[in-house]
Amino acid sequence: MGNYSKVIQKVRDLFHQQEGFIPLHVPHFSGNEKKYVLECIDSTYVSSVGQFVNDFEQSIADFTGAKRCIVCVNGTNAIHLALVASGVEAGDEVITQPLTFIATVNAISYAHASPVFVDVDKDTMGMSPLSLSKFLDENTILKDDICFNKNTGKKIRACLPMHTFGHAARIDEIKSICDKHHIILIEDAAEAIGSSYKGKSLGTFGLMGTFSFNGNKTITTGGGGAVITDDEDLADKLKHLSTQAKIPHKWNYVHDQVGYNYRMPNLNAALGLAQMENLEFILRQKRKLASAYQEFFSSIDMIFFEERIDEKSNFWLNALILENKEQQQSFLTELNNAGVMCRPIWELMTEMLMFKDFQKTNLDNAMWLSQRVVNIPSSVVE
Repeated sequence: MGNYSKVIQKVRDLFHQQEGFIPLHVPHFSGNEKKYVLECIDSTYVSSVGQFVNDFEQSIADFTGAKRCIVCVNGTNAIHLALVASGVEAGDEVITQPLTFIATVNAISYAHASPVFVDVDKDTMGMSPLSLSKFLDENTILKDDICFNKNTGKKIRACLPMHTFGHAARIDEIKSICDKHHIILIEDAAEAIGSSYKGKSLGTFGLMGTFSFNGNKTITTGGGGAVITDDEDLADKLKHLSTQAKIPHKWNYVHDQVGYNYRMPNLNAALGLAQMENLEFILRQKRKLASAYQEFFSSIDMIFFEERIDEKSNFWLNALILENKEQQQSFLTELNNAGVMCRPIWELMTEMLMFKDFQKTNLDNAMWLSQRVVNIPSSVVE
């Protein structure tokens, strides 16, 4: 190909903007955001205590069908908190995927654990159950119901798949494999609020699921994250850890373990609650945009990344799969030079200096996708 003028014009038509810069994804504010933030300021409860925190947590739990939700400062903290609460300790291993945003693997490092990388599926961009199962069958052994890596002698405590761009990994198959090998499943659903698989919200298949509410996500709190779970005791533990492990008391400062200052401020939760009220509208509009993209790109023989039959994606970031690395780079160059912001998918974590020496399987699918996938403007259009 090479001349992407039709693509540039289509994006400008969809976003009703014939000139100027079109960003990749901007937040959408059309509800009670200002009202709730001002109410929060007037209450003077702008830090980690306040009714908006409680209401925002309940709204996420209600929407996803999870029993409990604990909001925190950002999505990376949410993963770290989930890993620690699940019992991941220094020297343990956590299985994840190489095709992800670096926060996934950074959080494993925060827990002083080591990542193990398995491949992804081309049609989900998420963890491959086949690659996961093959690795576990060939490289692990169960001792006293604990999974050990035969190559390193370390315990494999958890598995951390990521739902890429809001599209569901084959999470039910992954869960079955994890259950068989006595490994805790934690979903990195940072990009997947509003997405579901076989009628069930992403983030609710594992022991815990985590979300991000960064400014570029489907809904935002400015900066923020959340952990959801159906385990009441675990939820209490998450909240305790996220509030510096402080034992509740009217005036005394007593802490019973090392905790974290991870609780979301009431001010951010006020913004988030208003966003949750509009989430269904946002999801409808993003689906309309994805549908328009799909129709257009099929007409010019370019591959638009679609959802599978059993899933309902939030289409957080719309994606194209190009022919090769050369076309990926030419597409990015031409569209960005024309003021239409596009980005490549992430570099593989196994290519990063700090993660390149950790154990990995064959990663052919992840490498193939990393050389071809680009994201195109995906903001809400009214």
